[in-house]
Amino acid sequence: MTDKSTDCVVYKGVRKPDYYLYVERTDNLARVPESLLAMMGELQHVMDLQLHEQQQLAQADTQQVMLQLRAHGFYLQMPADENKESLLPQ
Repeated sequence: MTDKSTDCVVYKGVRKPDYYLYVERTDNLARVPESLLAMMGELQHVMDLQLHEQQQLAQADTQQVMLQLRAHGFYLQMPADENKESLLPQ
């Protein structure tokens, strides 16, 4: 199995400080829906990451993050008690 990697940037929003927005470094915020950016408020850079399939993240499944980044250009990590369906654009 080849180890694929994805370069990403992680942000948090001032309106939703427990939410973390992962975006592909190449597209940065270009593919993030305006409604999500508005909900997050001003974004603060948290870190840069190079994700690998075998890597473990503390609060998210790395393979799901990488899948979402490739498919949609972003991944939103929310607190476990939040209803994701009501927040993400359809």
